[in-house]
Parts: sequence; C-alpha cells; structure tokens
Amino acid sequence: MGLFKGSKMTFDSHNTETVVGYDAYFQGTFTIKGSLKVDGRLDGSIVDGKMVTVGKTGKIKGDVSCEQAIVLGEIKGNINALENIEIMAGSRVEGDLKAPKITLEEGSFFNGHCTMLTKADTVPNKQEKVKS
Repeated sequence: MGLFKGSKMTFDSHNTETVVGYDAYFQGTFTIKGSLKVDGRLDGSIVDGKMVTVGKTGKIKGDVSCEQAIVLGEIKGNINALENIEIMAGSRVEGDLKAPKITLEEGSFFNGHCTMLTKADTVPNKQEKVKS
C-alpha cells in the first residue's frame, strides 16, 4: 500500500522551494534553479536562484545572484538581481546591490553601493559576447 495511494496530491518540482532551516549550516556554492529560503547560515555564493529569501534568522556570507531577493536577515556580500531587491526593516546588508528595482525599507541597515539597471542592461548583449 502506497503512502499516497488514492490521493490526488501531486508534486511539481518546478514550483518547489528549497529551505536552509534554522539549525542548518551550508558552506560552498549553492546553485539553484528554483526558489531558496535561508533561515540558517550559508557561507558561500548563491547562483541562479529564482527567488531568494533570507528569513529573520538567516545569515549569508557571500554573493547572491538571482531574479528576486528579499532580505529580512543578514547578508555580508553583493546581491545581483535581474528584477528586484527588497531590504526589509530589521535586516542588515553589507555589500553592493545591483538590480533594476531596489527597495530599502525604513529600519533596515545597508552599507554599500547601489546600481540600478534596466532589465535590458542585466541581460548580456549578443554583440558584447562576440567581442573577444
């Protein structure tokens, strides 16, 4: 007898969220094609994330590259987002921000530089790739 026999429950791996839990610690480069929520500690870079959320207890020491980033915890590193970055009240970011839309909520701490680009600027230009 299967655990889900007769159940209409399905698993869609395209909409899943990976969670680094409160007690978890990860070290190294984290390459992820979906969404990631960090409530624990991550020492290293996050690459190719869709939506990266750093919870209130989450701490990242490294660079983040994603489509969207929401920070409620702490990041010591640069954040490069294709769409937007939101730094919420009570959070702490020490590093540079680069995205078409950047929001710094009152009560957040930020130390670094902001670069706001258009979406076209964040996608590599074919002519730039040809130049070698």
